[in-house]
Amino acid sequence: MKKLLALLLAFAMMFTLVACGDTGAEPNVSGNGDGGNAGNAEEVTPPVAGDDVVLPREETLYFSGQQWGAVNSWNPIGTNQNNAMAIAAGIGWREVMFETLYMWNALDAKLYGLLANDDYAWNDDMTQLTFTIKDAAKWSDGTAVTAADVKRTFDVGIEIGNGVAGSYGAYIDSVEADGNKVIINAKLNDAGQPVNPLKILDFLVLQPMAQAAWIDTCVERNNGDATAILNDPGDDVVWSGPYTKFFSDDQKVIFIRDDNYWGQDASMWGKLPVPKYLAHNIYADNAAGEVAFRAGEIDVAQQFIGNVQNLWLEEGLPVSTYYDEVPYGLCLTMPTAWFNMNIPVVAENAALRRAIAMAVDYDSIIANAMTNQSPSFTDVPRSLMNPTAGEQALFDHDAVADLQFAGNDIEGAKALLDQAGIVDSDGDGWREYNGEKISLNAVCPNGWSDWQASMEIVAAAGQNIGVEITTLYPEADIYNTVFTDPNQTEYAIFMWSPDASTPSNPWTRVNQFMGMDYVGIQNNWSGNWGQYKNEEADALIKQIPLTTDETELRRLYTELTKIYLTEVPSFSLMYRPSQFHTVNETVWTNFPADDGRNIPPADCTDGYGIAALYDLKLVG
Repeated sequence: MKKLLALLLAFAMMFTLVACGDTGAEPNVSGNGDGGNAGNAEEVTPPVAGDDVVLPREETLYFSGQQWGAVNSWNPIGTNQNNAMAIAAGIGWREVMFETLYMWNALDAKLYGLLANDDYAWNDDMTQLTFTIKDAAKWSDGTAVTAADVKRTFDVGIEIGNGVAGSYGAYIDSVEADGNKVIINAKLNDAGQPVNPLKILDFLVLQPMAQAAWIDTCVERNNGDATAILNDPGDDVVWSGPYTKFFSDDQKVIFIRDDNYWGQDASMWGKLPVPKYLAHNIYADNAAGEVAFRAGEIDVAQQFIGNVQNLWLEEGLPVSTYYDEVPYGLCLTMPTAWFNMNIPVVAENAALRRAIAMAVDYDSIIANAMTNQSPSFTDVPRSLMNPTAGEQALFDHDAVADLQFAGNDIEGAKALLDQAGIVDSDGDGWREYNGEKISLNAVCPNGWSDWQASMEIVAAAGQNIGVEITTLYPEADIYNTVFTDPNQTEYAIFMWSPDASTPSNPWTRVNQFMGMDYVGIQNNWSGNWGQYKNEEADALIKQIPLTTDETELRRLYTELTKIYLTEVPSFSLMYRPSQFHTVNETVWTNFPADDGRNIPPADCTDGYGIAALYDLKLVG
């Protein structure tokens, strides 16, 4: 019935679109901008900022919820690009413009060859991983993608200290190019063992490749200065993916299909993706994006929509989610409140951290902020794991049961603070530490409505136990520069999501929660954003990648869960789909669903989820 209603309404809305004058003509663009693609089959002059861009609706797939604010750069080896559709990771890397060697599929936990062939292999002691580059793989300038490009991408990352250095520098010693063969040499520990083979697999699916020749050009024009290279706008960048930049301003970002894309070779997709244009409108907040989504102006919404089921059950809209039932999406991550260990009162008081976490009403977050699009912490008690069966089997539930908390334990939190001597000594209703009132803030980006609702509930928990917590909602572009600063003291409690699903998880997520590798890293997008330090936990974390015995692995994860629930350096607020992937089938249909096609709900762009672009069909 849901699909029938959706189809009928979709036909009606299609007639409305045509009646309003969206005829499907070529885009109404003019000007002399520099964002076009000389490799396109048709020469289309890109618009300049301020032009009224009208795209053919039946050739354009519209997105929301990924891009917040104007694009900063197109530089794949830079930092702070704020270019979510081209340079970002969700469930795998966003394969729209800059491609990875392999694509990750969270549904079957497998790697699928993209720029590389399906031939990656370890040597016996897992100190080397080798694979070959696809013969058909080409850059947008027509030159071949080579093993030398892989080597140069890694090398320049180490040289200039970009995300390659932060994410993989501790695990990869070097990359060699031997003809079309790539050899990745693992960094070794004191015992001559690889530090972490799991992170090398992550490199394959999460690190986009850049052309060696373009890297050299970028380095030369910036005189080898690392800061200048990182901030280079990359307007002349060469890419390998199926789309390239066409237009961007503070209202929208548009990509145009590269009709010379190498992936139409029989060794890859065998055809081009269906939409000619990918367009992401930039909205002020989730609410504005939802209005456009309901109206059929947005096809793929990567944003939280409260009570999403009402869109089809009550309003009859042609809206679909990956699953027809709660939780509607694939819950792979846990948005988390991180305590800032740069603030003394936070760092010195595990009792304060645990009391705040115990007092938070998580059921209210799940019911109100998430509208039950998450399992509760009663159904899936908190740990370091996401709620999938595979991860839940990795620790001893009975061994940590006494440490787990489901929330809203006000009296227990008060007793814990009293016992720690953190009390209200002057009778003003607020507790003090070292004679000063404890005053913290709870922070997340403005417009992220479900996160903001969560932070309000965290602040209310503080009030209930006598700890002042005020909320603060900076704009996302400001927020992103602050929480990634390892020395920041502006945010006391702040939200960010750890990793969801990659070849290295749950190890990477555990390392993000407590690993010391990330402490002190500038522009830290990698993990441990609260700068928590625990040498015992760090030592246990480092054992996991080399542990193949399942019993020992379970023991390590159990011990780490005990430390985490005792120390509480952060606390997860909900289980959540790492991407919501809600679609409106007014214009396009045949989106990924739980239908046996094995395409993950990854917004048609991330990892193996980009396979969706080759399956899309126009309604009718």
